[in-house]
Amino acid sequence: MSIIIKTEEQIKGIRKSSKLAGEILIYISDFVKEGISTGYLDQLIHNYTIAHNAIPATLNYSGFPKSCCISLNEVVCHGIPSEDIILKNGDILNIDVTTILDGYFGDTSKMYIIGEPSDTALKLVKATKHCLDLGIEQVKPGNYLGNIGYSISKYATSQGFSVVYEFCGHGVGIEFHEDPQVDHASRKNSGPLLKPGMIFTIEPMINEGRPRVKVDETDGWTARTIDLKLSAQFEHTVLVTDTGYEVLTDVSNEY
Repeated sequence: MSIIIKTEEQIKGIRKSSKLAGEILIYISDFVKEGISTGYLDQLIHNYTIAHNAIPATLNYSGFPKSCCISLNEVVCHGIPSEDIILKNGDILNIDVTTILDGYFGDTSKMYIIGEPSDTALKLVKATKHCLDLGIEQVKPGNYLGNIGYSISKYATSQGFSVVYEFCGHGVGIEFHEDPQVDHASRKNSGPLLKPGMIFTIEPMINEGRPRVKVDETDGWTARTIDLKLSAQFEHTVLVTDTGYEVLTDVSNEY
């Protein structure tokens, strides 16, 4: 494992790209409504990204055909936006954007709710957001990376949900995906020690039912829960500072 400790110049660039990624999720929220297609949302995100002198990192990444991932209901991650997928009342969806600005990457995602969700869907979304918050709280110099996943999995299972282990968070900033791998279900006090200058995503994927996923054979990307029950995800890009953390994709001053 070769974890890049970012320089001050690199941190500045990654912070700027991450800020744009966070702003995109706020911008798109006004358009996430019943009757709108996920393909339309993708086009808006593409246009907004280009208008701000950035590049959508997912577009043509290993053949991915769109400028963001939009994962609806039982889709865990890597959902491909389409004009044929129309949002309806009760849907929950994750929109995941990664920007490349001046060569630096910023990666974030959040959940959106259409109309009136089921009680289970609402509980799942709230629990997943809390999982992200708990994971971020573990980010500080000298702590073990594994304590992020330990705290996430402990809470998720206490709420009756399961943690996806087939996908994980990752180092980011200079490349789209770097070391370390940030697992969301880990043993306590496992993994490398966190050091100032590390930047990685925390992006727990929490399932209503079983933790396993199955990738659609038709497109090679869309990962669904194996039992077709709901899934939710939130993601931030986080910097380890000298005293704790900075959430680079947080543009709402939540942290």
